[in-house]
Amino acid sequence: MAQGRLQGKTALITGGTSGIGLATAQLFAREGARVAVTGRAAGRFDAIRAQLGDDSLVIDADVHSLPALRAMGERVAEAFGGLDVFFANAGIAYPTPLRETDEAHYDDIMDVNLKGVFFSMRAIEPILRPGASVILNCSFIIHVGRPGISLLAASKAALRSLARSWSRELLERGIRVNALSPGGIDTPLHERNGGTPEAIQARKASLAERVPLGRLGSALEMAQAALFLASDESRYMLGAELVVDGGISQI
Repeated sequence: MAQGRLQGKTALITGGTSGIGLATAQLFAREGARVAVTGRAAGRFDAIRAQLGDDSLVIDADVHSLPALRAMGERVAEAFGGLDVFFANAGIAYPTPLRETDEAHYDDIMDVNLKGVFFSMRAIEPILRPGASVILNCSFIIHVGRPGISLLAASKAALRSLARSWSRELLERGIRVNALSPGGIDTPLHERNGGTPEAIQARKASLAERVPLGRLGSALEMAQAALFLASDESRYMLGAELVVDGGISQI
């Protein structure tokens, strides 16, 4: 029987209890990795651990909290010893029209999408093994101009920049930092933004209509792209971006 593409490796995925993060954790585990995920849905932790294996970790961690991120790093270090893969996936997304957005909304998006990623990386950088792969979850919207989502786009564009800077900063240890930029993906994030089931479905249909392939992507498709960046198959990529968006930012 062939070995998995992540056989014997360890991986941490933030925001790993639903959507893209959970699909990626499940795929990484099937490919042989020992996986840790973070999230805040404590009621689902036992079920998620059962899916990922008895040697997995499910950590209650809020990326708003620097002490929680430090504790996350300490727990992973104690359990795994070191990390081969880090997928900074935790993030939020909602509209922020210029005239309607206050400081609280600004802080919310930047604290999660940028500050949370920065200090997650700071917490786990000491335990990244030589040759480790770091993946930052960005977005196709950094390549297009869309009204009403300027803060979301800015926060994700900052992550694209971090992939370049951190790749250079960690080059001597052979640590690769790359960006994964999904397009419109059918995940529970759509439901979190509120609205009736009919309104949510209408939002998703409207986005799908703008995709050249004519549909939203799946969480599994993003997990498969993350697996490529996590595996040795992408060993010649660093500071790069993999855009997986059905062509919406390109055509």
